Amino acid sequence: MAGSGKTARLEVAVRQGALLGEGPTWDAERERLVWVDILASRVHTYAPADGRRTVLATEQHVGAAKPRAGGGLVVNLRDGVGLYDGDGSFSWLRREPVAGRRGNDAAVAPDGALWAGTMAYDERPGGGTLSRVAPDGSAVTVLTDVSISNGTGWSPDGRLMYYIDTPTRRIDVFDTDGPEVLGRRALARIEEGAGFPDGLTVDAEGCVWVALWGGGAVRRYTPDGRLDRTVAVPASNTTSCAFGGPGLRDLYITTARTGTDPGAEPLAGSLMVLPDAGQGLAQPAFAG
Repeated sequence: MAGSGKTARLEVAVRQGALLGEGPTWDAERERLVWVDILASRVHTYAPADGRRTVLATEQHVGAAKPRAGGGLVVNLRDGVGLYDGDGSFSWLRREPVAGRRGNDAAVAPDGALWAGTMAYDERPGGGTLSRVAPDGSAVTVLTDVSISNGTGWSPDGRLMYYIDTPTRRIDVFDTDGPEVLGRRALARIEEGAGFPDGLTVDAEGCVWVALWGGGAVRRYTPDGRLDRTVAVPASNTTSCAFGGPGLRDLYITTARTGTDPGAEPLAGSLMVLPDAGQGLAQPAFAG
């Protein structure tokens, strides 16, 4: 870690060989972390207070799973956005299959809408989108010509939205105007050899934490784009991060086993945690 004056004490929260662990989210109501293994079509939960874990099998690849205000989960699947009720029953909120495309990362905005990204399975340039899905299932495509839609998050005051299209190597920032985003520009660029930006989270100071795929690290950038902290992760394909636990002080980090040598990286695919990493923001639940 650099620039913080603190000593990293990264721990293994859940030892797991996830093919493509992604999208950690703190479910405050149930005091548990929710994350997905995209390629295994699994939604995992972990309650740090007692170690309780659950696994939900989905019928399609699942890019993201987020808590719903009334209980259950909203999921970004291959063919669209679906809902799981508290009893485990499933229904489609918005089904719009596109051949060769799947849902990827997603995030819930301050107004309770889901911002759902997609990507082509072959990762072709322009094969993905970013859409705002309202609680009633209506949707507006906000960005087209996206390659790999990934991290999305908002500043503490909700006036800025951060976004990553991974192959660009940029963390972009937009101004928000209700459900619209304007004035896209780069907050920071990831240099060659450091990996590619993947998932992100925003802390209470407005700093952006970004996982680096192929870089084995999570970085923290200040609101003016300055790198002020780096956390080394013992898995080169570091995928995303989120604050959780008591007081939202612990940083949870997902990783992927795909594309790695298990002998060289035995912890790849595990869920990591950096205790007392900073102060996170409470994340809204999906309003649908």
